[in-house]
Amino acid sequence: MHSPIPAHRKTTCVPSFQGLVFAYATTIGRMQMIYLDNAATSFPKPRRVAEEQMRCMQFYGGNPGRASHALALAAAEKIYECREELASFFGSPNPENVVFTLNTTMAINTAIKGLLHRGDHVLLSDMEHNAVFRPIYKLARDGGITYDVFDTFPSTPSRTKEMVLASILEKIRPTTRMLICAHASNICSAMLPLCEIGALCRKKGILFVVDAAQSAGHLPIDMEKMQIDALCVPGHKGLWGPQGCGALVLGNGIVADTLMEGGSGYNSLEGSMPSDAPERYEAGTLPTPAIAGLLEGVREVRRVGIDHIHDHECALTKRLSERLLAMPKVKLYAPHHAGSVLLFSMDDISADRVGAFLNERGICVRTGFHCAALAHATLGTPPSGAVRVSPSLFNTAAQMDAVADALRDLL
Repeated sequence: MHSPIPAHRKTTCVPSFQGLVFAYATTIGRMQMIYLDNAATSFPKPRRVAEEQMRCMQFYGGNPGRASHALALAAAEKIYECREELASFFGSPNPENVVFTLNTTMAINTAIKGLLHRGDHVLLSDMEHNAVFRPIYKLARDGGITYDVFDTFPSTPSRTKEMVLASILEKIRPTTRMLICAHASNICSAMLPLCEIGALCRKKGILFVVDAAQSAGHLPIDMEKMQIDALCVPGHKGLWGPQGCGALVLGNGIVADTLMEGGSGYNSLEGSMPSDAPERYEAGTLPTPAIAGLLEGVREVRRVGIDHIHDHECALTKRLSERLLAMPKVKLYAPHHAGSVLLFSMDDISADRVGAFLNERGICVRTGFHCAALAHATLGTPPSGAVRVSPSLFNTAAQMDAVADALRDLL
């Protein structure tokens, strides 16, 4: 029987984290890879995520909301379970407020384009990913809205919440309708004070939209306490789910225009999309296997505990940071922030060359600008960008040492 895995690319079993994952590590030839690109997508996935996806495709893979037969109803029930889990996980009072999307980018676009109107003014931070910046830039370029960028001072060790809030207050206009920001940066471990920003937005009557691509599953998020009107989350990063599924969690009373229209499973004789969430925003068939896997991913995050996950990731980045700070010609960006992402560059060596060298040593990192030109400009990285290391619960201190040892050899 022909093997689906090429001869040069096999999988090797490595020690698991208390049986949580299958723990397969990709190997190239005879070299086992160290995966440190979890800010792009988490790997490996928990065992139960893969098992539930397979179970869905084998036993209850009907089309949810499109029929009344048993398999369709079973799929719909599983999807509702995931809505309930996500609503509880993020402090949303209503599971119907959980809208499934392809990814965080689709959730962000739905919030931005569905909640803004011509003439509105938007505030965004100086650390935003292109998933936030590009939709806003396009709307502004087309003459529909205006925007300003507020400072977050990520490179200032003495930064305070008051400094960030003062920067926001300076930029608010009478027409400001929305503030959108990343909870945690995708290129370093800088985070924003959501509770204080949410309170300010609520006081000023401004919609508060949060990109939680790098914080969901890593940091506690409570939409009610943080007064978040729209939360955009990925399924495949810190929530340990598969790729192909994200979510937009809306606050009570928040109604956005639709980004897409199509079949919703009911009111088929009407020309318009349903008026209520989630069906209003979920045109077409949902990725039930991915949602089933996401449900198990969130449950595993709960079981392990966000605090434990965060502490482990912080310990790993701190260990590597201390090693790199002792090396000449290595520059770290905003290393005083504790989190799961570390960014550095090396004098006279391009980021791509560093990444290629590490790849030859079996180390997977991300180089360049990480789809975040605005954030790189804020941090002042070199013209070739920088190198991002983003470990997870499933990485070890020994792997951080392996990165440091490899970089020492490159100097």
